[in-house]
Amino acid sequence: MTPSEYIQLKAFARQDGALLFLLWIASFACYIIGISSPLYATVALVLMVTTPFYVGRRLRRFRDEDLGGRISFRRGWAYSILVFFYAGILLAVAQYVYFAYMDQGYLLQSLTSAMSSPESKKMIEHYGMGQALNESLDMMRQMRPIDYALNVLTMNISLGIVLGMPIAALMQRRLPPKLGGWGSEQA
Repeated sequence: MTPSEYIQLKAFARQDGALLFLLWIASFACYIIGISSPLYATVALVLMVTTPFYVGRRLRRFRDEDLGGRISFRRGWAYSILVFFYAGILLAVAQYVYFAYMDQGYLLQSLTSAMSSPESKKMIEHYGMGQALNESLDMMRQMRPIDYALNVLTMNISLGIVLGMPIAALMQRRLPPKLGGWGSEQA
């Protein structure tokens, strides 16, 4: 890949990363609202599951419209990783702002109250997860907003590395074979 091709790859990945960020921030907002409304929780889950399909669609558009219909596995993988990276950085900043200035303990309080309902308590006791859940909630109480943001950034970059492989494998296209056999020249 030439330096100009790398610059082009990064520019398109930044744009598509910003678009993926919008999908993720909508999912995050639905998740927060979904703590008290199951419909929004379902929407949040659907939006998150569509992530690899969305990145694949954007990679296909990049391949077909900007690269003339050809892209190698390596370039497709790099593109996918960069899209997840840029979206992850934007989401980490947004989540930092949310947890530092807007949440005021809402998420933790909502999770605690949801786990203390009679149905939840019965299920937690049945599966023997009481101590593990209490430890998790205690750990969440000790986390700072930057810890949440860095944790999400790390997960999204790792997700991009892992999901980028099958996305790039499905979207790669090589040069079409030359017609006419050995030694024939095309006009």
